[in-house]
Amino acid sequence: MKKTKIMAFGTFDGLHKGHLNFFKQARKLSESPFLIVSVARDKNVKRIKGKLPLYSEKERLHLVKNCPLVDRAVLSGVIDHIPHITRERPDIVALGYDQKAYVKNLKKDLRKKGVSVRVFRLKPYKADIYKNNLLKK
Repeated sequence: MKKTKIMAFGTFDGLHKGHLNFFKQARKLSESPFLIVSVARDKNVKRIKGKLPLYSEKERLHLVKNCPLVDRAVLSGVIDHIPHITRERPDIVALGYDQKAYVKNLKKDLRKKGVSVRVFRLKPYKADIYKNNLLKK
């Protein structure tokens, strides 16, 4: 059976139960999932969230790579987020419930590059507890 490539994105500044639930939800989008997780670059995290993450992009990539729910972990693009997605050629893009950056024209932008994807927005997991900015307080 051909694996369905599912791509998810995030900062993953320390893995918690919310992230693990996110990966599980993404995997459930297919009977035969191959989960690719894109880890945000430090520079982009600072620009979007206004501060650097606690862990460096290399440390965060290492954490995600070692998660048994993840089949492949990659670093996101620095300037343009589209090329690293088109390289992976996902069948499905799984977005977190609160992901707003880069997603407005994602499906259309990927289609222009010859990648047709289905986009799903996943549900929060105890969002009032498992959100990095709340965990760090």
